[in-house]
Amino acid sequence: IPKEIVDKETEIEMQKEDLLLKPEQIRSKIVEGRVKKRLADLALLEQPYVRDDKMSVNDWVKQTIATIGENIQVRRFVKYVLGEGLEKKSQDFAAEVAAQTAAKPAPVPEKEQPAAAEVEKTSAVAVSAALVKQLREETGAGMMDCKKALAETGGDLEKAQEYLRKKGLSSADKKSSRLAAEGRIGSYIHDGRIGVLIEVNCETDFVGRSEKFKELVDDLAMQVAACPQVQYVSIEDIPESIVNKEREIEMQREDIQSKPENIREKIVQGRISKRLGELALLEQPFIKNDSILVKDLVKQTVASLGENIKVQRFARFN
Repeated sequence: IPKEIVDKETEIEMQKEDLLLKPEQIRSKIVEGRVKKRLADLALLEQPYVRDDKMSVNDWVKQTIATIGENIQVRRFVKYVLGEGLEKKSQDFAAEVAAQTAAKPAPVPEKEQPAAAEVEKTSAVAVSAALVKQLREETGAGMMDCKKALAETGGDLEKAQEYLRKKGLSSADKKSSRLAAEGRIGSYIHDGRIGVLIEVNCETDFVGRSEKFKELVDDLAMQVAACPQVQYVSIEDIPESIVNKEREIEMQREDIQSKPENIREKIVQGRISKRLGELALLEQPFIKNDSILVKDLVKQTVASLGENIKVQRFARFN
């Protein structure tokens, strides 16, 4: 535990009102005990072992050392909580569907009044919140996409599903702005030597539990393991300081010093883009099909499942 955290905890305890009237030597001992307890709360090895709370994790490690006969050290760890830091919507879905599918009478020229049967049919499709909900649950598509699909197909569920599938990648980019706070945390361990933890988010728990989404998460975890140079999810995640450093390095290379300024700038920009692409997961050729990039794989899955999907973060241990 870093010294600054220890000092901060000590400072907090020293200022607590219940200690202000204590003698100095007594107060120091009480503070030391409280700080020690607080620091133990933060340390993995000091926790009660989940399978036997009569001993600590540290005791369990020591027992394993005694059994195996070799030193064992817990070197590092990372913990992901799904949707951590992301805002999750809290809403009455049925009420929202009903509100957004409420019938809105369209202006009709006086001389061209549609047949009564046609008006009744259109209104029935428009106000059917149950149909929209069912289609969304069956396809994982967005609510407004489902509403449009049903309107275009006259309320036929099967045809509406086909309509959504035919939309393909054209709808993938539009979904990228929608909140994705559900999803899945996946892992991959290669030969006990490389470990990956990755969080991929989608919009609904329904899609997050689907086999296709699980397959995507597993593939992405394997992709991270296979790309030791990758450090960021996307080029946009790369800090400006790294971009500037790469630019500085490229601008000083001898092979472009004699080039005209405008030509040199284009060459440098191209080299920087290539270098940044090497650092970003989404820019890598997909390991199972190198004719597409990882970002293309994600877009294809977005199109197939009908929801926004976002690779949130990953950690790679060697």
